[in-house]
Amino acid sequence: MSARVTSSDKIEDMFPETPVRKIITPIERLMKVETTGGIVLIIMTLAALIWANLSPSSYEHFWHLPFVVTIGSWVGAGDLHWFINDALMTIFFFNIGLEVKGEMTYGELRDPKAASLPIIAAAGGMLFPALIYLTLCPAGTSHGWGIPTATDIAFVVGCMAILGKKVPHALRVMILTLAIADDIGAILVIAIGYPSGDGINFVALGTAFVLLILINVLFRVGVRNLLLHGVIGIAIWAFFVKSGVHPTIAGVLLGLSVPAKAVVAKGKVASFANSVGNVLSGDAKVSGEEKYRVFSLLQRGARESVSMQERLYKPLVPWVNFGIMPLFALSNAGVEIKLGGLDVPVLGAVALALIFGKPIGIFLFSLLSVKIGVSKKPSYSWKVLWGGGMLAGIGFTMALFVAGLAFEDGANKDSAKLGILLGSFSAAILGTIYMSIVSKKE
Repeated sequence: MSARVTSSDKIEDMFPETPVRKIITPIERLMKVETTGGIVLIIMTLAALIWANLSPSSYEHFWHLPFVVTIGSWVGAGDLHWFINDALMTIFFFNIGLEVKGEMTYGELRDPKAASLPIIAAAGGMLFPALIYLTLCPAGTSHGWGIPTATDIAFVVGCMAILGKKVPHALRVMILTLAIADDIGAILVIAIGYPSGDGINFVALGTAFVLLILINVLFRVGVRNLLLHGVIGIAIWAFFVKSGVHPTIAGVLLGLSVPAKAVVAKGKVASFANSVGNVLSGDAKVSGEEKYRVFSLLQRGARESVSMQERLYKPLVPWVNFGIMPLFALSNAGVEIKLGGLDVPVLGAVALALIFGKPIGIFLFSLLSVKIGVSKKPSYSWKVLWGGGMLAGIGFTMALFVAGLAFEDGANKDSAKLGILLGSFSAAILGTIYMSIVSKKE
């Protein structure tokens, strides 16, 4: 059976097949397979665990090498780990924001009732893990309630990538939106439950939001210079860093600000191309200046017939899947496993809160919001939604961060970290197996 040839394949045939393209093309095709990114992410996670347990000192030393970002007079000093988590992961969240914006404009989330479902589900997915932890935790450790409340977007995306088409597109969008709402909620949990001595710099935060308003106004009046928007976007990120609010939120807000509607309506480019058909075919005798003008207009029309959201989202996907996410896993997943002196009740409370609290909270709050008419019933079954809730139990990065705030160095902190590992990996494995079985039946 011959492969289907699309119009885009025919257009690609116009370009000469150079030796470099013969090498790059198979790599590009491999990178477009969703499961490839998930496999790379798992490999890097295992590599981090092996490295951290074989040579914990070298692992800690490497990721804490000094790294300084300078923007004018502003200096962001940190280490390599900070650069990955606060800078590179902002690009990841920007890409997530772009995907959600596309869905809000043309996809599953354009209906307000459909958009409310993941937000309400996120609230349940934070409340129930906290309640389970508080029920099971031993006396004196109740301040660890915030550890199992967050969902790790990067690892959930990796699991959904491995499952591929077994995850309905609508569920993928729902879980991504839920995870973003979850992360915003986690930041509120940190601000309320684990306040730092420095607090929030409201002047810097206010300046960031003023720049966000500016960037939205510029988009609305038709300013589409990517260099200008990029400079403003970096300034917004810098002010978020200075404010004390996690800068990845800036990535989400910037992604949601990008227009998802094309400037040039469908069919306009084809109409223009037909009107200058003789020039395009090479039959017409026109001056070089006129030919340049026609082809420039055609190029501009072709570019503006694709929304800026699509123009930014598509090229970023391989960079995120094969660059940022593997680096993130390698720098964050390296937890040294110490079996001696563990506080088993803390370990169990964290693990069980992630494994059971997330799916129960997400399922019950989703069901309740649909029953009372606040949200629209999803296009997939409730059984599939339960599987999405199981995957949302992967609470790796933010959970590790909160564990460091909740407990001092010692048995409780190590126990909480191992509970996060056990709970997150169990949620990933059980959720993946469950989704594979349920999707086959449906």
